Amino acid sequence: MKLFIAEKPSLARAIVDVLPKPHKKNDGYIETGNGDVVTWCIGHLLEQAPPEDYDVKYKKWVVEHLPIIPTQWKLKPKLKTKKQLTVIKKLIKKADVIVNSGDVDREGQILIDEAISYNGATKSQIDNALRCLITDMNFAAVQKAVNNLKPNKNYIPLAVSALSRARADWLYGLNMTRLCTLQGQKSGYQGVLSIGRVQTPILGLVVNRDIEIENFTSKPFYEVLAHFTTKNGEQYQGKWKPSKACEPYMDEEKRVLSIKLAQNVINRIKDQPATVEKVTQDKKQQPAPLLFSLSGLQISAAKAFGMSAKQVLDVCQQLYEKHKLITYPRSDCQYLPAEHFNDVPSVTSALSKVSNKLSTMLKGADLTKKSRAWNDKKVSAHHAIIPTAKSSPTGSLTNDEAKIYEMIARQYIAQFYPNFEYMDKQINTTIDSGLFISKQKDIINNGWKDLFTSANNSVNKSKENSEFSAIKLPNVIAGESVHCSQGELVEKNTSPPKYFTDATILGALTGIARYVTNPEIKKLLRDTDGLGTEATRAGIIELLFKRQFLIRQGKDIRATEVGKKLITSLPAQISQPDMTALWESQLESISSQTLNYQSFIKGVEQNLQQLIVEVKDIVFTGLPKSNAPRKFTKKRSRKPKK
Repeated sequence: MKLFIAEKPSLARAIVDVLPKPHKKNDGYIETGNGDVVTWCIGHLLEQAPPEDYDVKYKKWVVEHLPIIPTQWKLKPKLKTKKQLTVIKKLIKKADVIVNSGDVDREGQILIDEAISYNGATKSQIDNALRCLITDMNFAAVQKAVNNLKPNKNYIPLAVSALSRARADWLYGLNMTRLCTLQGQKSGYQGVLSIGRVQTPILGLVVNRDIEIENFTSKPFYEVLAHFTTKNGEQYQGKWKPSKACEPYMDEEKRVLSIKLAQNVINRIKDQPATVEKVTQDKKQQPAPLLFSLSGLQISAAKAFGMSAKQVLDVCQQLYEKHKLITYPRSDCQYLPAEHFNDVPSVTSALSKVSNKLSTMLKGADLTKKSRAWNDKKVSAHHAIIPTAKSSPTGSLTNDEAKIYEMIARQYIAQFYPNFEYMDKQINTTIDSGLFISKQKDIINNGWKDLFTSANNSVNKSKENSEFSAIKLPNVIAGESVHCSQGELVEKNTSPPKYFTDATILGALTGIARYVTNPEIKKLLRDTDGLGTEATRAGIIELLFKRQFLIRQGKDIRATEVGKKLITSLPAQISQPDMTALWESQLESISSQTLNYQSFIKGVEQNLQQLIVEVKDIVFTGLPKSNAPRKFTKKRSRKPKK
């Protein structure tokens, strides 16, 4: 018989539905009409064994025991799911072929592979195991996946990557948490000072941002506007672009800090002739935004609805597992396989039945238009999150489910809308050797942006309107003489960075290269390299709140006193994202077989030895006696009168 092992019961039920009837339900598995059997895990059934399973002496936390590095790694059944593990073991003994039906990512791969191996599968069973890749729990999609099974051994590198991650996390998190907690106890702190490969750099980002804001001193900077008049009496303004010679008087963002320099420019251009140096007028286009990855969806939902990353993930799991309205949600991809274009009629037909709002959106769509989102080269283990061909009235969904579903559906429909088109006009005017820039943007065709004009996008819409303002530049040509009547001094003040929010912390984690300080590591990373995975980020952020290292102040995410003290006491290597970002890059290299397990783990062990030596000398002075979060008091600020 063929034994399908699903990652969770909901996926098992979807597989059973496409297999021959009659179906016979048993305790922990279901038999089908053709003799095949479907069983399931309940997430991870196994976990890394604790230190005391290697040696009972490790039950007591003692600095002298560190680092604890197993020579022979052990897995241990989880107590709550031990019964289901036993069910799988009995079925494996009877199976002719085993089918790994885990989620289509590295965790889904190893979760089932470990259960197969731990339960005594023979070498032949392991070598001949198959892989079922389900990204959409609708009947047709599941049936297609079941009929198109792949050799499971093709995905061994994915499992090795997950294994490397799990063991590295155990080594690093367990040893450093014990050490920091013991050092904290010396200072009288009674809580656990938890350290993690991803959680601590996330905390570091927040702490460093909080400190940067606390220490920020606003400084004035200056801009100069020139007021021009053409021979026909038309007026326009140009903004001064400082030359290279002005750099000593500017900050790193090219802002002029010297009022004397700005005033000197104003004095020099008053009542002076000027020349139109260059006129450009370009028609530009913007294609629709790509489809959603989980992080992209979480960021958009945080901005639009104030939802946390975990809330969005939980809603997505309901839409995927319970309602079967969206495809696999824990995706880091924004693209679709080219063959998915064949599903457009069925998906859009389903959308038109869900709500009048989506049906109206589809009226402006050209369903023959194939956007850049369909690209086989950009799809790896899984594709972007999109609606399925199943329709369900939004009345059957919770308010949050309906909002997230509509967001996903709108992003899909946008792929069939025209490009956003605008005219970009610029006039470069010179006075003596000084350059002044005038810009104008005019919308030609809103295209896909017509779909994004709801109240939830009012903030972004306001910013956009400032770009496409009512400014109308005159029709001048290069070489034309104009007159500068006067210069105008515009004084502004530098602003502190903003506190992190759910949206911006996720944005930071998905593009962590911006926060990496080591130039050598930075070279190895792409702009899109992230900290943590799509599936784990939400949980890790929530864990930092649970451990009272972070606290919410309105929409702002702030560090507590304990979180701040922990980060400011630790070596930069632990609190900065450099090391963890490098690990993420290396784990991807293991998946693509350009790095092996032994090299990675050896590097982790060597680095761990060095860190333990450094942290042994740290004394966490100033920590509170408990881990109760510090309460923030809201500062009252006087708003200027309008």
